Amino acid sequence: MVLLVEHVAKRYGSRPVLRDASLRAGRGQLVGVVGENGAGKTTLLRVLSGDLRPDAGTVRLDGTLGYCPQYPVLDEELTTRQHLRLFQIAHRLPGLDRAESLLRALGLDAYDRQPVRTLSGGTRQKLNLVLALLHDPAVLLLDEPYQGFDWDTYLRFWDIAQELRTAGRTVLIVSHLAYDTQRLDALYRLSDGRLHRAPTTGAHG
Repeated sequence: MVLLVEHVAKRYGSRPVLRDASLRAGRGQLVGVVGENGAGKTTLLRVLSGDLRPDAGTVRLDGTLGYCPQYPVLDEELTTRQHLRLFQIAHRLPGLDRAESLLRALGLDAYDRQPVRTLSGGTRQKLNLVLALLHDPAVLLLDEPYQGFDWDTYLRFWDIAQELRTAGRTVLIVSHLAYDTQRLDALYRLSDGRLHRAPTTGAHG
């Protein structure tokens, strides 16, 4: 398993959010996690990303990690290109060929020189996704990744997800609604602080 989550628990004060959450994802798998608002999806992702320490349980992750949070963490004054350069330096990447390809795939290349403050919510989300994918991580955690996307961009997102699967990457997609479950290899529902395996019609489910 590339990503193994076993019996993770997390509470805020006296309120338990995750009680006994377990999940597994292998190489080249698209895995979905769905749950109602307030079910603990973002808390789960923060635990998986290492941003939050669980009260109990273990998370094992094999390889590099990419994390695309629900709300983009971007600098309002920097341009799209400047964000790419910053992340290139941070990840010590030799070039931005992968970024250029992703920009074109998501229709973001037209906004290359624009400051973030001038971008729409959907366009910011595109940049958020590109930054998470820039270093070609082995495991990608996506929190509501297509929020604000138009239909064409939504379909392009799934094309990219399928390319990642083919390349052997592991992608965890978290959403409050179970869209296009036939595209997934596995689907979990988060409720009562636990992850329940749900049926999926995907070819590899």
